[in-house]
Amino acid sequence: MSAPSLEKPEGPAKPTVRRTLPGPDGLVWTMLRLHRTALWVWTGYAVISLGLLLWLWGPGASAAQKAFDTFGYSGAQENGWEGKSFPFSAWLPEFLSPLGSFDTIFYEPASLTRLLAIGIAVFAAGPLIARELELGTARWAWTQSVTPTRWLVAKLTVPALLITVCTSLLVIVYRLVWNAHGHLLIAGIGPRSFYFNIGPATVANALFALAFGVLAALVLRRALPALAVSGVVTYLVGALRGNSWPFQGRYQQPEIPVHSKAITSGGAEIRDPGCYLDKACLARHDVTGFTRQYLPSSDYWPRQLTETGILLGLTVLCVVAAFLVLRRYQPKKTRQGARG
Repeated sequence: MSAPSLEKPEGPAKPTVRRTLPGPDGLVWTMLRLHRTALWVWTGYAVISLGLLLWLWGPGASAAQKAFDTFGYSGAQENGWEGKSFPFSAWLPEFLSPLGSFDTIFYEPASLTRLLAIGIAVFAAGPLIARELELGTARWAWTQSVTPTRWLVAKLTVPALLITVCTSLLVIVYRLVWNAHGHLLIAGIGPRSFYFNIGPATVANALFALAFGVLAALVLRRALPALAVSGVVTYLVGALRGNSWPFQGRYQQPEIPVHSKAITSGGAEIRDPGCYLDKACLARHDVTGFTRQYLPSSDYWPRQLTETGILLGLTVLCVVAAFLVLRRYQPKKTRQGARG
């Protein structure tokens, strides 16, 4: 007789565990899909701004640089007045020709960044928060195992991450353009205002706009009033940046010193003879080139860091206040053992 088999009986088959790559949870994907139009607008803004900056860094400065190499600062001024840097500047009427100059186009990304802060506040107050409160989609999400706190964290974190990465990249590229071609800019309010408004404070201003827009939406709970208040307050904060210390003011800040010299055929640096557009005068002084550089301002970083600290402090206060206001949306717990 053969020995009985002692094999262990097979149990129910274990389900196969599929390994998946880590990624955002359903709440993040839902938010990105819900606001995909705003995401496309933001992507378009980033691509257009970076493309314009890279063009200014490369071929966009060629006409102004050629004029500067020939006549010095006078050539840069003439290029700014004639407006021949933009590819389609020849199509502009004569009274609009300065709009096509390197000097004018140089400030366009900065103007878009300032306007974008207002747009961020309006978006955060309206479509991002207040509209969902009005339509009831927020409360519906809170009943689907998504707590109000987790909902607000996602609403703040995802836009803040996109804003920080994109705005920081724009600031870095903008400073590269400034360092490479700042000498081609016409002196005045423009370079001073621009120089004191690129840096970490630009990123902090956009984050403040997001935080205040969210807070206004949670307090007012209506889209139109919330976006109106957030837009006005963000605009006023931008105006305060331009007219009050420690914010970088257009008129209170000191003039940026400029170092300008002419170069002779022997390579020696001499004082600019002031020949303007007279080639014969330049030949008499044996001038073959020019150098010009805006010198670093001694109080740039103290002011820049002070402004950044104030804006980040206001941002933190708005975020804390938003979570405190959110507590009134929490469902009230019923007391156990309450008398009927």
